[in-house]
Amino acid sequence: MPKWDEEFFIEKGLLLTAVSSIIIIALIILFVFKEGIPAIESTGFFSFLFGMDWAPTKGEYGIFPMIIGTLGITVLSLLMAVPLGVFCAIFLAEIAPSAMRKVLNPTIQTLAGIPSVVYGFFGLVLLVPFMRLQFGGTGFSMFTASVILTVMILPIIVSVSEDAFRSIPLEYKEASLALGATHWQTIKNVIFPAAIPGVITSVILGMGRAIGETLAIIMVAGNVVQIPSSIFDPVRALTSNIAIEMGYATGIHYNALFATGIVLIFMIIVLLVIANYLHYKKKVTMGGGYL
Repeated sequence: MPKWDEEFFIEKGLLLTAVSSIIIIALIILFVFKEGIPAIESTGFFSFLFGMDWAPTKGEYGIFPMIIGTLGITVLSLLMAVPLGVFCAIFLAEIAPSAMRKVLNPTIQTLAGIPSVVYGFFGLVLLVPFMRLQFGGTGFSMFTASVILTVMILPIIVSVSEDAFRSIPLEYKEASLALGATHWQTIKNVIFPAAIPGVITSVILGMGRAIGETLAIIMVAGNVVQIPSSIFDPVRALTSNIAIEMGYATGIHYNALFATGIVLIFMIIVLLVIANYLHYKKKVTMGGGYL
């Protein structure tokens, strides 16, 4: 076969794969919208989005408390996971000896592959009783769920951030050290600022995992539809609501769960747009970045 024919088929094959992926995603989104719009039309957009009561048996479909619960769990988990993940990535990329990296890197990758139900079971058996003993209440809370999510998204943030730090050209580090800077000053003033676009990418990926997580959150968050007055109150996330009730929902209730999915899609899109804006703005400020 001539070389140009081979290249032609490879190029068209890759194009077909990319287009197929876009079409599949578009069809999924269209299906969710088709099933969810009737509930929004029946309930009313603002009543659905800002309603405080979720009682399908009474015809009430307000998801605002679940929006607050989802955002609260996600923000809390990121507040804990981002500093831990970035410092761990700096340690692995710049400080840890090679023998230690050979142990830590596979361990972190193993954490990323553990099923979410295992994390949820760990939280249910160990973390919930600990929270109950230390802070009172039932132990099922927004904070408990965020702790579990922190452990779950930590491997993503560590792995991507470490790659970002390692992608910085060696000349940057050598030039800084040659000018008399210490190793820590080089990390703080040269390597870390240059790697910020990659770190933001890791936060984006971790945020996507946190928002979309379902099973582990169901097991430890408490699943109470309310706006929490503190981080130790039980909450219900949007994903949990869909998973819990989809098995027996019918009629408008069924459509309302798909409408919940529509809101979840828009939440993810808005958060990703904001994060990507910060990502590319920082890349332009840093002169292009390296990841």
